[in-house]
Amino acid sequence: MEIRDKVFVVTGGGNGIGREVTLELLRRGGRVAAVDLHDTGLAETASLAGANATGLSVHPSDITDRAGVGTLPAEVRARHGQVDGVVNVAGIIHRFAPLRDLSIEEIEHVMAVNFWGTVYVVRAFLPDLLARPAASLVNVSSIGGLVPAPGQGAYGASKAAVKLFTEALYAELRDSSVAVTAVYPGGVGTNIAGNSGVDLSGLGAAKDVPSNDESAQVTSPQDAGRQIVDAVSSGALRVLIGADARELDHLSRMEPQQAIDTVADAMQAMVS
Repeated sequence: MEIRDKVFVVTGGGNGIGREVTLELLRRGGRVAAVDLHDTGLAETASLAGANATGLSVHPSDITDRAGVGTLPAEVRARHGQVDGVVNVAGIIHRFAPLRDLSIEEIEHVMAVNFWGTVYVVRAFLPDLLARPAASLVNVSSIGGLVPAPGQGAYGASKAAVKLFTEALYAELRDSSVAVTAVYPGGVGTNIAGNSGVDLSGLGAAKDVPSNDESAQVTSPQDAGRQIVDAVSSGALRVLIGADARELDHLSRMEPQQAIDTVADAMQAMVS
């Protein structure tokens, strides 16, 4: 679909990949309603947008609050008049620990943000998208939703749920005006740990922890944002971001046990 003059809702727009998706959509002439839990992050995104901020509105909101999410479509329509696309980026990890050591509350929290937050936003905005002649719905899963990572088992389960939820939406909406896309990032240099309230100070040597270290073999948030906006434009069903994501995706389909063992071996030091 054409980006220029279209209106997009982006969750997680106050930091990381969500911020870069927001900025890239604005650069391409789109208008954006950025949603984030933290108003300070949204203000920083608006500042970074510069002159393009005229096409931006910010909406501090907790996507785990179903009633609150239900008010967002009217807010966005009041500001922009329509909704042509939704990009669900907001997500968190949990502390690195085996599933047996995570509390039920920790598991529930990561599922509430990553899965239920996505569901609430989709359910709230889908009527608007279906009313448009062309629309885009993008949900960000993770390579962790394709291959399990020890120490991030509940996170992976939440992202696997997003994967199948998105694929089911694609199957149900094939004959509609809505193009559905699932995105699977590998390692991206964001501060997802800090934004999730997770202390990684004891895991600094682990290569697979997302970070802002430019020497790490990770995709930049800017590149990830560009690839996601490209997918909005093309309507691609499936987007793998990063060589690590592409390699693990291939291995998981060809040799699923080897894929699990490969990741488990790499992550062993982080959960032992």
